[in-house]
This record gives sequence, C-alpha cells and structure tokens, in this order.
Amino acid sequence: MHGVWPNSEVRTQSVSPSPRTSINAVVVGLGYVGLPTALSLADAGIAVTGVDIDESRLLAIKAEQVDLAEADHERLTRSLSNGLLTVTTNAAAVAEADVVLISVPTPVDAHLVPDMRALTAACASVVANAREGQTIVLTSTTYVGCTRDLIAEPLRHRNGWIAGEDVYVAFSPERIDPGVARHDRSATPRIVGGVSAECGRRAQEALASTAASVHAVSSSESAELTKLLENSFRAVNIAMINEFADSCRAFDVDPIEVIEAAATKPYGFMPFHPGPGVGGHCIPCDTHYLLWQLRAQRLPAPLMNAAMGSIAARPRRVVDRARQLLADHAKRVTGARVLVLGVAYKPGVADVRESPALEIMAELAGLGVDVSYADPHVPTLRLGETALQSSDQVESQEWDLVIVHTMHPECDPGWLGGQNAVLDTTYRLSPELRCAHL
Repeated sequence: MHGVWPNSEVRTQSVSPSPRTSINAVVVGLGYVGLPTALSLADAGIAVTGVDIDESRLLAIKAEQVDLAEADHERLTRSLSNGLLTVTTNAAAVAEADVVLISVPTPVDAHLVPDMRALTAACASVVANAREGQTIVLTSTTYVGCTRDLIAEPLRHRNGWIAGEDVYVAFSPERIDPGVARHDRSATPRIVGGVSAECGRRAQEALASTAASVHAVSSSESAELTKLLENSFRAVNIAMINEFADSCRAFDVDPIEVIEAAATKPYGFMPFHPGPGVGGHCIPCDTHYLLWQLRAQRLPAPLMNAAMGSIAARPRRVVDRARQLLADHAKRVTGARVLVLGVAYKPGVADVRESPALEIMAELAGLGVDVSYADPHVPTLRLGETALQSSDQVESQEWDLVIVHTMHPECDPGWLGGQNAVLDTTYRLSPELRCAHL
C-alpha cells in the first residue's frame, strides 16, 4: 500500500530559498524543461551538473545559444559564470549527486500511444549509475505508476535497494510556461509525491529551495495524476472554447468580447481562448497517456476522447476555412500564394513540436498551394522531406491569403491591413484589420 500522509498534516509547506546549499544535483535531460529546471536549482545555490546525450545541445548551452525566456537567459549566464552549472554527456555524473532529477521528452507516436523510449533510456541510465542514499525525482509527464515501474522497482531488482530506506524515489512534475516572461517558476508551488512517505519527505527537502512552497501528495501515483489532470483540464476547455468560438461566428458575435465579459465573473469561470489547435510538449500529448491506460483497463472516457479528437481536427478546419476564403476572393487553390505567419506553437518561443502550423502547411502544400512561412524565431523548418526558410520582407509582398498562426510579441501586424485576405486564427488582432476568423 502506498504511503499516505496523516490527515492532520499540513500538506503545503512554505520555504525560503537558500543563497547557497551544500548539496549537489544532476539533471538528466537539458531540453525545454530540463534546462530551466537546472537553472532553477543553480539559482537556489545548488551546484548542478546537466547530463544530455546530445553533444550539439551542450555546445549550444555553453555558447548561450538556446531558446529561453529572458529571465532564464540571465540565469544561464550567471550559472555558467559562477560555476554552479556544468554540462556533460557522461551519465556517470549521476553517481556524484545527492539529488537526481530526470526531465526528458515524453511524446506520443503516430498512433497516439506513449513513446517511452527517451524516458526508459534515461531512467535505465540513472538506475545503472545510482548510489545508495540518493534522492531521485522524475519530473517528466508520464503514465500513472511510471515512477515506481522505471525507477523504484529496477533499483530493487538491480541492487536490492528499498525505496524509502536505501534510496528515495519521487515524482514532482515541472510546471513551466515557456516563452512567458511574467511566469515566475519559483512562485509556483511544486507538487511532490514519493514512492513512500519518507521518499516524499526527502524529495520535499531537496526541492524546497526551488519553489515558494511544496505541496505534498500521498504517493507518486497521485503526483503523476495531478499533472495529467492539469493538462487534461486545459485540453477539454480548449476544445470547448474552440467550439464556442465557431458558434459565435454563426451569430456574427465576437467570441473574444464574450469571453472577456464572462471573465468578469469572480468565481466559477476561467477564460480560455480559441485558436488553430494546440502544440508543444504538453497539451497534444499528456491526456493520451491517461487515455492509453484507461483503454487497457476498458474504462471509458468519452469527454476526454472527444476533446482530444476535436483538438486534432482543428488544423483541418483552418485549411477548410483557407480554401473558402480563397474562393471568396476568386482565387484558385492550386498555385495560390499563401503565407503562414508564425509557425512556433505559441508566441515567444522557437518550439515547433506538435505545432498546428506544420499540419496546416502540409495540407495546403498537398492541395497545390504555394505555401510560405515567416517566423523570426524559426529561421528554418523541415516539412516532410522539404527544407524551408522563413521568408523575408513579407510585408512588401502581395499574398493571396495570410494565415496568422502565431503572433510573436515583437511583430507588428499593421501591414496585414493591406493584404487581400487575412485569416486570424488567434482571434487576437485588432478589428480594424478586418480579418476573417475560423
């Protein structure tokens, strides 16, 4: 039976970050989540070694040529200069750490089945190099029971170590909002759930300096489900608000005006905004980890399944609307010059993982459209077997249709008013530009 906190115990603990600590940490995986995680630890005075199998990624980190929010760029410069952050491809560094955090991608494959290859390899590497007394924390979003399956049990089989006695194993999902400068990671409570109560306590101690508070749950499984709930909640609401925005168009009503009006209610409502679909490493993937497990247990989840299906269909709706707008302006689809403005999955980042723009562009190209893109954060892009470059001076060109997919903060949309047709999938541009919507 999993360890359970007594009901009388206070689960959320406020902590004061230490200027420097005596412990040292290893972060396995230095991607979009792992690197900010390492920087948070270094910022709290913890000596961190980042481990990643990608040598080119490590070179980019050392050269400070990585896609980070401005605050994290400052942290990177500071952490490299003061020596609190070092990087290596050598997993043997794990053996020298007091605390090990695992933060690697957990995508889904083409059949929406969890792709566990990176996580399985990372956990196996940690297990092979672990030493007795360490605290090992998995932060990657994953299925329920994964922390126990890939870390605690292998340590028991390999070394005879019991989690909670010889080694301390926990799950603590990372909560970051890439590209959002106002997001203060240290002010966001950390969720921690241990394989045992003692594992949870040790993980709380290890992570206390990286957050304003730590909220303990009764088990690693509860922590894993917490992360899945957070992103499934977002997925369901995004699917609903997209559907609602489509309904508003039928009544010739601005959906953003309605959403903003509803948001004045101080309780019972949380604003979500419509768009061309969802991308990145979380929303398109995470719910499928839960649905995969539920299918194996023959448990229905009609609402979540419908939401994920609706989200997956959204890029196709953008393509259908684009075809309609071209027809409305007497433009043939074949050979039409269409610009996709912004291909990153959200403003302020260079990440194109699961970006709806990729599917939209591929669909348009398949219809014979002469499709281009412009994105200051994404200078090059591979679309299938085709390598593309971000178009220059798009403002001075005439396009049959401009599809606004991602509007980065530094981009001025004023020039769009002079174009033949503009499809604003973000619903964020000024009404004065007279854009069409989905």
